[in-house]
This record gives sequence, C-alpha cells and structure tokens, in this order.
Amino acid sequence: MHEQQVDITTPDGTMSTFIYHPETDGPHPVVLYLMDAPGIRPALKDMASRLATAGYYVMMPFLYYRNSPYREFGASDEDMHDRREFMQSVTRAGILPDAEAMLAYAEKDSNADTTKKFGAVGFCMSGPLVLALAQRIPEKCGAVASVHGAWLVNDSEDSPHKHLDQIKAEVYFGWADNDPTATREELEIMKSALNEAGVNYTLDFFEDALHGYAPQGERYHRIASEKHWEYVHSMFRRHLN
Repeated sequence: MHEQQVDITTPDGTMSTFIYHPETDGPHPVVLYLMDAPGIRPALKDMASRLATAGYYVMMPFLYYRNSPYREFGASDEDMHDRREFMQSVTRAGILPDAEAMLAYAEKDSNADTTKKFGAVGFCMSGPLVLALAQRIPEKCGAVASVHGAWLVNDSEDSPHKHLDQIKAEVYFGWADNDPTATREELEIMKSALNEAGVNYTLDFFEDALHGYAPQGERYHRIASEKHWEYVHSMFRRHLN
C-alpha cells in the first residue's frame, strides 16, 4: 500500500491531503474521503487505507486548511475551541474548488484513473459535502456515502435536502439514532425529498448506534460500521469500476 501526504493548492490556500492506493494493478478510480469534525487522525487514516486496498485511489484532505496547517486535535480546551471555530470554514460551496483541485492533482498521477467517475464518502459534517459534490458535479460523480451525516436538513436555500433532482449518482445514508445533528424528523424530510427527486438511494437507520459510529473510538458500533463498509464497497463496484 502506497501512502503519502501531499500539498494541493486551491483558490483558498494549501490543503494537506493524504493519498492511499495499491502498489499494483493501477490505475485506480478516485475516491474523495472527507473527514468528520474531530479531524484526520489514526482511525480515519486506517479507514482510508482499508478502502484503498480494495482498489481505489483515496484522497483524504485536511478540510480545516483555511484556518491552520495540518494538525491532529487533542482533548484540551484550546483544541476543542479551535476545532469548533475551524468547522465554520467548511462549507458546501468550499468543497467544490477543493474537489476540483484534488481531481486535477489526481489527473497528473498515473496511479489514478480519472477517466472513470469518482466516488466520495463523508462522515459527520462532511455528509452535506458529498451531497454537494453529487449535486454540483453530476457528470463526474458516480456514487457518494453520507455516514452519520450532520445538518442534512435546514431552512437555507442550499440545504442538502433541496435540489436533489440534480443528483445522478447513487447515494448511501447511514443514519444514527438519537442524533441531535440528524433527527428522526429530519430523516423523514430527507426521505421524502429523495423520493420526490427520484434519487437512487439506500438509507440504513441504526436504532442502537450513536453519531460517530463508523470510526474506531468511544462511539464505535461494529455492526453499523461494517454495514456501511459493505454498502460502500458494493456501490463503488457498481459505479466506479
């Protein structure tokens, strides 16, 4: 497995990005792997590497780059304050130039196959981001997964649950129970919007899993996490390979 950290230039600065891909049988379809609010850490690096072993060119950007060079966050009050502040810089509009910069980088790497559609996986705050990619880059985006995605329904014109008719990709949702960032009421609103727009989607609701169930950590839920792996692999095989 090849692993490297590179700097990718975007209109807003320099974005540290971790890249994982197999050493053999390339080039490989591109997957954008978008971090959750706690940021890039060993648990997410392990997950990105696991996905890459299945035959993908996985790119995991440090989405807080507009505020800070790459760093891992601890549990100190200062780190928690910084992280909450940095989250405000992560937007659906901002992920579009970020994705364009990553795809442009991949196009110059012989290990990446950019002739195929790309996939995307977003955790927590990145759930809305992968939907933005599917909505705004429909011709290039083949499949996306929102795993315990947060704030998927709101009152703004750019709410992720609006304009879903723009999506051509297949979409997977992993929805946690008792999630204040994605309530059951919002789940029903999202399902109704998806059905009305005719989106090809699957939504798994996990009654006994909490927000943050996918990565290893305090809220890890093995059954729910493995279910998301199963469906992401299945979906990417259908649409990226």
